[in-house]
Amino acid sequence: MLKNTLLSGINFSFILCAFFLSSCDGEKSRPVADIPKKDTLVYLNHADTARYVGINTCLLCHQDIYNTFIKTGMGQSFAVATKQKSSGDFGHSLIYDEFSDFRYKAFWGINDSLYFREFRLQGKDTVYKRLEKCDYVIGSGHHTNSHMQNINGYFNQMPMTFYTQKKEWHLPPGFENGVNTRFTRKIGLECMSCHNALPDFVLGSENKYKSVPEGINCERCHGPGSVHVQQRSTGSKVDTTKYIDYSIVNPSKLPIDLQFDVCQRCHLQGNAILKENKSFLDFHPGQKLSDYISVFLPKYEGADDEFIMASHADRLKMSQCFIKSFKPSEVKNKLKPYKDALTCVTCHNPHVSVRETGTEIFNNTCKNCHQSGGKSNLDCTDKNVIAARNAKKGHAPASLLNCVGCHMPKSGSIDIPHVTVHDHYIRKPVTKKEKEKIKTFLGLYAINEKAPDSLTKAKAYINQYEKFELKTIYLDSAAKYLSTKSKDLTLKNFDALVQLYFLKNDYVKVSSLVNEIGREKLFAYRLNKKSYDNQHAWTCYRMAESFTYLQKYNEALMCLQEANKLAPFVPEFTDKLATAYAMVGNNKMAHKYFDETLKENPKYAAAISNLGFLYLSEGNSVMAEQLYNKALSLDPDNEDALMNMAGLYNFKGDKKNAIETLKKLVKKHPTNKRATEILKAMEKDKGLAVK
Repeated sequence: MLKNTLLSGINFSFILCAFFLSSCDGEKSRPVADIPKKDTLVYLNHADTARYVGINTCLLCHQDIYNTFIKTGMGQSFAVATKQKSSGDFGHSLIYDEFSDFRYKAFWGINDSLYFREFRLQGKDTVYKRLEKCDYVIGSGHHTNSHMQNINGYFNQMPMTFYTQKKEWHLPPGFENGVNTRFTRKIGLECMSCHNALPDFVLGSENKYKSVPEGINCERCHGPGSVHVQQRSTGSKVDTTKYIDYSIVNPSKLPIDLQFDVCQRCHLQGNAILKENKSFLDFHPGQKLSDYISVFLPKYEGADDEFIMASHADRLKMSQCFIKSFKPSEVKNKLKPYKDALTCVTCHNPHVSVRETGTEIFNNTCKNCHQSGGKSNLDCTDKNVIAARNAKKGHAPASLLNCVGCHMPKSGSIDIPHVTVHDHYIRKPVTKKEKEKIKTFLGLYAINEKAPDSLTKAKAYINQYEKFELKTIYLDSAAKYLSTKSKDLTLKNFDALVQLYFLKNDYVKVSSLVNEIGREKLFAYRLNKKSYDNQHAWTCYRMAESFTYLQKYNEALMCLQEANKLAPFVPEFTDKLATAYAMVGNNKMAHKYFDETLKENPKYAAAISNLGFLYLSEGNSVMAEQLYNKALSLDPDNEDALMNMAGLYNFKGDKKNAIETLKKLVKKHPTNKRATEILKAMEKDKGLAVK
């Protein structure tokens, strides 16, 4: 989904080089006052010409930091699947998804490659199996190892995760409870850009990459390094004990809101809404996150004990420890404005693994403010407190006491199963009565922005419905923020309006919106921008699907042509475009786009099944059957492939297999009314034939 700034090498314009050389002569340090002051700090590596140089360049001067950083969770976040990288217990790697009736087994195969086998049993017999190679392990192993597959540059998540705290294999987060997407969950830029360093993304795709780094690196927190490298390589130096080095961002020297934004870029996950024309690659450390992304979460009264995995910064800012330490009036002109306040780096050295950070380091951080002496400020290691605590049944002995254990207790997050994490909302232990409060939904709120505009709010409610919770209240709320009082407002809100009514299955309303503005005008002046989130392409796609439901096939074809122009590497678009050509009788173009789809993704079952139907319509039942079988070998429950196969059996006069195939379809997809009706009719005819 986004704007790529990852380019190798150092490539400066003549003017920029001249500026560096004239303003940084030899050993002279550059004081803070030399930098022009604006609303935000001016860092030279925010320039469009600044480039990422990679962690191997950083280690040339910062070897000691590199040596410890690569052991951290960030440094270990992503790598090729090897036995060294994996934390998995492969002696106990069998899991079962009762909803889909698939079983999974992970094992090391030829050349120490990691494989996942998906299979289905009927009694003791294996009636289906599929073998897929795993290419990457994502996650440091502190909590999980999840797994990715790379097919021709398209990255998808695989249906097995190892939860290291319990040493158990389960389905990944979001695959459980009947929503197992198997080998088709796209790893888009929103995911990749937080779990890894910035990749080389293919514009016009959802999840295709030219290359990906291995592990979060230095520049995710410090920004592009080319300017810094260029200055140091020409002999320019800055006395960083007195001044800010504006060639690279040091988060500890940022104002508190910008310092938090560096961490919040990834440790503030939720319902992330990009600002207009922005991408997940655009934000740089030292900039204001809300200029690029607004992150929303549902707010409930009576649910303070619930949190998501990556909500550390938000929870910390709810704490009295943070609130009372935040004293803007006392930090003016300080080199490190919030060195004595409570921020993420007060407790966490981002260059050192938390596994190698002793408990006493965290305790001492607390003791800096909470020393013994007053009744309201008792140290928890005070002998009287220890005696009282030890008297309570099941309490930890004094030797194991730590502040975090009580005031930031471990518990399960509401979005990641099978793990426990520390809640960063520092407070007195929550009572059972407080945990049992009735939750009341108050609405979505932006965690990192005080007053997002109406369109951003509307997008947040739509996204909450589409990605997280299928509750109509979200769509109803979105509608309140999307005005159509004038043609200009309709045009401004057009993408969100189309998405809203498409999700409501109100295809007539989508059609009327298009007619109000004019399809040609929309294509020429509104829906004409390529972007990393493919916003305009998806709008064209939703318009096309709406026209298809209304049986306006020529209009649907034109919309899909536009979608494919804007995003040629999205298989859904090329597959639908091929199908649209077939529906208007242009089989030549249908074959062309089916071939393009399968060239990009040879395992795209929907396109394989649709191509089979095209061959059958041309009288080639042999090729049709081969393609249907191939589609079902990849996805044995594919609704269209089963329907097509039943039709093929019926076409060949094989009523028995047609009926059996329809029974499988109806069992897996009981809401398919057409299949149910055909099955009843065929069974009735069969009964009459027997009589």
